[in-house]
Amino acid sequence: MKTLKEIACGNTVKVKKLNGEGPVKRRIMDMGITKGVDVFVRKVAPLGDPVEITVRGYELSVRKADAEMIEVE
Repeated sequence: MKTLKEIACGNTVKVKKLNGEGPVKRRIMDMGITKGVDVFVRKVAPLGDPVEITVRGYELSVRKADAEMIEVE
């Protein structure tokens, strides 16, 4: 399975599954990243951290460690 961290700029993917536990998973879900939602990868910083994405019409910056927990298709 691919993770959000592996997706190149300019691509839109659908969230398949959220990994992680407890408060980390809850924080990701509170940002609007839930199963089945479309995520557009806008930019990736030169060193890969953070990743700027668009979810549900608003923009977010997600750390590389958090992006690894989001499986996409």
